[in-house]
Amino acid sequence: MNKSNGGRLVLNHSTHLDGLIPVLERLVQCRGIQTVTPGVIGRVKGHTPKLKIRVSVPIRGGFKAIARSGKTVQEVFVLTTLSQTELEETLATVLHS
Repeated sequence: MNKSNGGRLVLNHSTHLDGLIPVLERLVQCRGIQTVTPGVIGRVKGHTPKLKIRVSVPIRGGFKAIARSGKTVQEVFVLTTLSQTELEETLATVLHS
C-alpha cells in the first residue's frame, strides 16, 4: 500500500454502510486510486456478517464496486488507473488493515 496524495473521497450521501468510510479513507491513500464515491444504498435478501467489497463492472475511468454488510448493499465508484485484478488486491489489503 504505497502512499500518494492524489486520491480523494467524495461524500455525497448522509448515510453509509457501517465501517465503510474508514476503509474508503485507506483506499484513497493507495497508489493509482484517484476518486472514490459511495453511491446508492439498498437492501438485499441475503445476509453478509462482515463488510465485503467486490469489484462489479468496469465504468469509464475505473470500476463500480459493491459493498455489503448485513442485509445492506452500497455501490462504490472507484476512478483508478489500476487493472481489475490490482484493484481487487488493493481492496483486500485495505479491508484487512
